[in-house]
Amino acid sequence: MLRKQTWTLVLLLVLLLTPLISACNTQGADDGEFVFGVVMVGPYNDHGWSEAHYEAGKYVEEKSSGARMIYLDKMNSADRPETTMEQVVDDMIQQGAKLIFTSSDDFQDDTDVVAQKYPDITFINISGDHAKIGTAPKNLGNYMTQMEYMKAVAGCNAALATETGQIGYLGPLINNETRRLVNAAYLGARHCYETYRGKNADDLKFTVTWIGFWFNIPGVTLDPTEVSNDLFNSGVDVLLSGIDTTEGIVVTKQRADQNEAVFSIPYDYRNACDQAPDVCLGVPYFNWGPGYLNIVKEVRQGKWKQHWTWDGPDWKGINNLDTTGTGYIYGPATTDEMKENLEEYIKFLGKEGWGGLFVGPLNWQDGSAWLADGAVASEDDIWKSPQLLEGIEGPSK
Repeated sequence: MLRKQTWTLVLLLVLLLTPLISACNTQGADDGEFVFGVVMVGPYNDHGWSEAHYEAGKYVEEKSSGARMIYLDKMNSADRPETTMEQVVDDMIQQGAKLIFTSSDDFQDDTDVVAQKYPDITFINISGDHAKIGTAPKNLGNYMTQMEYMKAVAGCNAALATETGQIGYLGPLINNETRRLVNAAYLGARHCYETYRGKNADDLKFTVTWIGFWFNIPGVTLDPTEVSNDLFNSGVDVLLSGIDTTEGIVVTKQRADQNEAVFSIPYDYRNACDQAPDVCLGVPYFNWGPGYLNIVKEVRQGKWKQHWTWDGPDWKGINNLDTTGTGYIYGPATTDEMKENLEEYIKFLGKEGWGGLFVGPLNWQDGSAWLADGAVASEDDIWKSPQLLEGIEGPSK
């Protein structure tokens, strides 16, 4: 009888404790230490692309209990000529990393290699598309945000401010991503030059000069300081930047200090206007935090599956740092009237989507037709962007 009572008590304890044990295990999936790595192409404090990724990692640490970032910055041939991606990943995994973000499409091929070496580790390559085209290992995904919309807003802002009718674009290297961003800025500029300024969009001059990489590498790239000055010397009075660093806005301030009426729109990082507020019209910026956080949660909970994700802005709040992937900050140089026009244009883009931006008739730079009148580009065609658009000055290849 006593033995029967004992087993009854044991059974009751098991039934009572099982939900508690289960709850503890579930909680531990999110609350135990979780190490993730971030590999950055530039300095973590570059006030541009790499700093935006560093801030995303700090955001994850803040929002996900137990998450801890380890990182390596300046992963490029100039700063670390002897360092390989495999060496970096080996070290991060030895430190306990279960997830590694490689934050440049320049890292695509090398990320494939390390993902094959470590099939139990999740890799996310930022801005690449090997998961999209089906060549990536199953433990590798891609993530990118639709900066094209915010580049269109930047182009609009430039068109609202220019008095010479000449806009310059400081470009990095040439690839599908950079071409579609230039195209978006150009289309935004044309739309607003005509809609809000009442001028002929065909009279607007839009010139891009490519330096050859995401930032200056002496002896390898063109000097972005010299390129910026050359664009201003040609008659440009608004300079948009597409590189990861701040030379464009620095040069703009130097010219303004000499009493020139010139303005700048930097790139990548939401605090970029702080470099020279008086000449800054605004900044289209990446907000990687929410995307990073979602991926970390999926990996921690064992729910991650390979994906290629191209996130849009949160049109209900493009500057809501908990929800949007891209945003646009107005700089001190943008007037209240310009802001009203920009707000209207942002609402238009949010309502129309790609149909408010990449809509025909559009030709490529070589004169070949892309979109017929009224036709809207597919997401795939926008992503590929083999050329600049007709009307843009500067090479497509």
